[in-house]
Amino acid sequence: MKLYRLLTEEDTSAFCHKVTDALNKGWVLYGSPQYTFDPAANVMRCAQAVTKDAPGTYTPGIKLGAQ
Repeated sequence: MKLYRLLTEEDTSAFCHKVTDALNKGWVLYGSPQYTFDPAANVMRCAQAVTKDAPGTYTPGIKLGAQ
């Protein structure tokens, strides 16, 4: 099955660590990172899509972060 996640975080090193952790668990970058300003929190936010091929059959209850 093909899995998809959208990783998001404030534009800090925490975002880079989140993406790095996913890459080290076999996830692959999908597309370019995106940035937007969150006026309510007065911060920049980042997003990066990642995908992964995994055995099994997809079900909505699957915990994507545990894959």
